[in-house]
Amino acid sequence: MSQHAEEAVADGKRFPSTPTAAKGVQSTAGEGESPRRTGLFVAFVLGALAAVPPMSMDMYLPALPEVTSTLNSTATTVQLTLTACLTGMALGQMVVGPMSDKWGRRRPLMAGLLLYIVAAVACAFAPTAEILVGCRLLQGLAGAAGVVIARAVVRDLYDGLAMARFFSTLLLISSIAPIIAPVIGGQVLRLTTWRGIFLVLAAIGAALTVLVWRRLPETLPPARRQTGGVREALWIMRGLFADRVFSGYLMVNGFAYGALFSYIAASPFVIQEVYGASPQTFSLLFGLNSFGLMVTGQINGKILVGRVALEKVLGCGLAMLGVAGTMLLLVTQGVFGGSSTAPLAAGLFLMISALGLVLPNTNALALMRTPHAAGSASALIGTSCFVMGAIASSAVAVTGKDSAVPMALVQLGSALAAIVAFLAVCRPWRNGAATLEH
Repeated sequence: MSQHAEEAVADGKRFPSTPTAAKGVQSTAGEGESPRRTGLFVAFVLGALAAVPPMSMDMYLPALPEVTSTLNSTATTVQLTLTACLTGMALGQMVVGPMSDKWGRRRPLMAGLLLYIVAAVACAFAPTAEILVGCRLLQGLAGAAGVVIARAVVRDLYDGLAMARFFSTLLLISSIAPIIAPVIGGQVLRLTTWRGIFLVLAAIGAALTVLVWRRLPETLPPARRQTGGVREALWIMRGLFADRVFSGYLMVNGFAYGALFSYIAASPFVIQEVYGASPQTFSLLFGLNSFGLMVTGQINGKILVGRVALEKVLGCGLAMLGVAGTMLLLVTQGVFGGSSTAPLAAGLFLMISALGLVLPNTNALALMRTPHAAGSASALIGTSCFVMGAIASSAVAVTGKDSAVPMALVQLGSALAAIVAFLAVCRPWRNGAATLEH
């Protein structure tokens, strides 16, 4: 372990797999190995890397109507800039994940961050909506490095319940981004145009590059790296897909992100255009929902993990997601009457809060099964998120900005699909060995 890694000590244990761990999972710690601890500052850096996607998406949201106007484009085309960023993040993770298993975590991460800075500046000076779509695709490809490697580093350092708890800690840190990003975006719009938002993102990318270069240790020693080429990487991914339970959690995670990204893509138009709220009101509602996500994530990590089986907590979160999707469809159909934003806001708050119980546990349950290929597994998890996110955001984009019903339909469909995948593919009642309660 490097000197920097040895200095990263302070906060949270890495455990060997318990006897109740998922079948086929082996501890990455040897019998005589002492537990490793990561410093709070390293946890902050990982959380900041995991926050790159929400920062890239959410800071830009209040500006979507302005972008539509200044580039003389349509709402559908401008929403495709979100889809392009999601698509780039999905494709980028499939490349960066195996690279990090082969060459370590730091080098691919540094390359991705530098490219992210270049792409953000290109977005700021894009002359047309079509060029902006292309630049956002590049930004997504580069931004994928941060989120996929952050998850892989967590798997390098943690196992079992400690990993589930740390994912909740990451959710706490990364959840701050959706709270402050739209607010920052709204305030930037008071001072300059939407182009200034991308210059702020470039500055954030530069700050992260410095932090990673100076403070993030290499967590994958050469002895644990993959030695093969592209063919072996594909073979490893094939083996991961062959694991039914792992594939099931990929599906659950992806569909949950479908609900999340349909909200991200449609809510600026639904709340501002359909319900008539101001950009500042939208930013506050968006921040409130992100706060709900942060609170439930901490309830999961600090209270539930270790006391209640992860699968049971995940099931409760999926049930909440289904109830919220149903509520939103009823609200957008006018069942509750009127055009007040209060019922819509309540439904969205319940939906986003439910994800605090879903996302950390699907990540932990999936990665518990893959200690031998954390980068590739993290890439598949991230790709499932952003592929479904791109599909969901496209589905609401093509329907325009005049109705809230398409958003609610996509959210309810995503929630129901996640529930079906959990029950029919993961089959938690058959995986008693994977249930971690202590």
